[in-house]
Amino acid sequence: MSNVFIAFQANEESRQIVEAILADNPSAVAVESPGMVKIDAPGRLTIRRETIENLTGTRFNLQQLHVNLITLSGHIDEDDDELTLSWKH
Repeated sequence: MSNVFIAFQANEESRQIVEAILADNPSAVAVESPGMVKIDAPGRLTIRRETIENLTGTRFNLQQLHVNLITLSGHIDEDDDELTLSWKH
């Protein structure tokens, strides 16, 4: 099974998004570099709007992810509540 990943700019806006992703994906690992945080996960990674809202205490539109998004790898399945990266077989 190949890893999927998503990388964000390392800034205050991304910090709680990264926390939410790690909370919802126990097998995911964050790798911090200067200016970037890359999250790797085996096979599948799900980002949930509700978890981000719970951490930030404010409404969140998943499209806001794109502001600090650097790159990603995997097939994207997205709706208003979740964005999932996976390698489908």
